[in-house]
Amino acid sequence: MTRKTANEFPPGIMKLFDLFVHGDIDRRGFIDGAKTVAVGAAAATAFLEELQPRFAAAEVVKRDDPRIAGKTLEVPSPDGNGTVKGYFVHPAKVDGKLPTVLVIHENRGLNPHIEDIARRLALDNFVVFAPDALAPLGGYPGDEDKARELFPKLDQAKTRNDFIAAFGALKSCPIGNGKVGAVGFCYGGGVVNFLATKLPDLAAGVPFYGAQPPAEEVAKIKSPLLIQYAGVDDRINAGWPAYETALKAAHVDYQAFVYPGVQHGFNNDTTPRYDPAAAELAWKRTVDFFNAHLRA
Repeated sequence: MTRKTANEFPPGIMKLFDLFVHGDIDRRGFIDGAKTVAVGAAAATAFLEELQPRFAAAEVVKRDDPRIAGKTLEVPSPDGNGTVKGYFVHPAKVDGKLPTVLVIHENRGLNPHIEDIARRLALDNFVVFAPDALAPLGGYPGDEDKARELFPKLDQAKTRNDFIAAFGALKSCPIGNGKVGAVGFCYGGGVVNFLATKLPDLAAGVPFYGAQPPAEEVAKIKSPLLIQYAGVDDRINAGWPAYETALKAAHVDYQAFVYPGVQHGFNNDTTPRYDPAAAELAWKRTVDFFNAHLRA
């Protein structure tokens, strides 16, 4: 069945969905709010169902693709939750030392979409590690609503240290070339911005529609950044002017792109917020950026 696009939903529904996705309202809050836009609870429920991700339909690279090799990896994180657990994937045939990329998920943990993103990068000849921040709570539960409910229970200070540990694992990876990039989406985009302030040897960072770091931390950034925003994303974009001012003041090497008319989450091809044209361009820029900064 052909899925609707974001433009086929009332704008008020998309704003409610953004609140729902980020845990600001629950399912009942979405339904109650949607009743003011839709005709009755049944229509409101139908909107929510249509907006849910369809992982299998959007999968680009299958887990058993013979061109890649993947496994679950656990690495020590003494300053975090003790252990970082995630998906480690690389080309099946490794010729020499390869650049490495840390992939950081949205606020639902390591779901099938993020695993697919990791495999796509592996096919582009990168070594990839995609940690699951929810691992200390049992891991991604296989249900997006349950995953969102788990996320506020994380100790974010420990979780951030887990991502720093994951970076370290890639930095010393035997098949890696010692250069580590990071890409993240929504929550993960915010983590990429955070890592850039903490890791002077982060070789390249690509935050997709991520929360900005405090302005006073921006001067610590030594990494080149490729910053990607959705045009229809008031919540995240409100922090961009101050971030840009701080980046310029600190003489950070950055590029920033705002994709007009698209929703937060436009790169996620499992939901109607996906915008094929913007996602294709943003992803090409991402891979080109990593090739330029991680292979030299």
